Amino acid sequence: MATESKRARTARMHREYAALCELIPVVECQLDFDSPFQLLVATVLSAQTTDKRVNQVTPELFAAYGSPQELAAANITDVERIIRPLGFYHMKSKHIIELAQALMATNNGQVAESMDALTALPGVGRKTANLICGDVYGTPGVVVADTHCIRLCGRFGMYPEKEKDPTKIEKILRDLMDLKEGSDFCHRIVFFGRETCTARSPMCENCRLKDLCAKWERENGKA
Repeated sequence: MATESKRARTARMHREYAALCELIPVVECQLDFDSPFQLLVATVLSAQTTDKRVNQVTPELFAAYGSPQELAAANITDVERIIRPLGFYHMKSKHIIELAQALMATNNGQVAESMDALTALPGVGRKTANLICGDVYGTPGVVVADTHCIRLCGRFGMYPEKEKDPTKIEKILRDLMDLKEGSDFCHRIVFFGRETCTARSPMCENCRLKDLCAKWERENGKA
């Protein structure tokens, strides 16, 4: 789709998203949480693992340390024991304890609403910050750093498939889409990436979006 204009690419994206909405009419965050703080911690823990696995360890974690005050004072060895199944547990334990301590020190334990304040916290990048902004505070944003989002949007032709830089991708998508739809858009993309457009064996033949997919068109001589 190298010769496709921005206008045509935007129209393609809107058709693709309309099809996704029809296919997946109701979406929600796949991480379990009872407060903005718990979603913040769960999202940090979700790096390099699955939401399903995170949901398996957070009940015990949040039963012991469900608030910033409790986690800020936690024994790191105890936290490491709980989250060990997630991998990178030394680093993640350090990050979430430092995160809780930073919240207590700077905002009396409250999770901030702004991108700058969120990304200033230990272990919090733009993916996590956009998720909090969108799912907690309803602020328009695009959760791009997820591997499903990067892979699928490239396959769909929203940008060159070789592009993998989350910052550049976020800017491209922000220019193309209605940001009020950003949070739900990304949740739908993630769900579709897990169920249909998988990384290794995408189910292209049975995909209901294949006629809108730039990669499908190229590989089947239609582009």
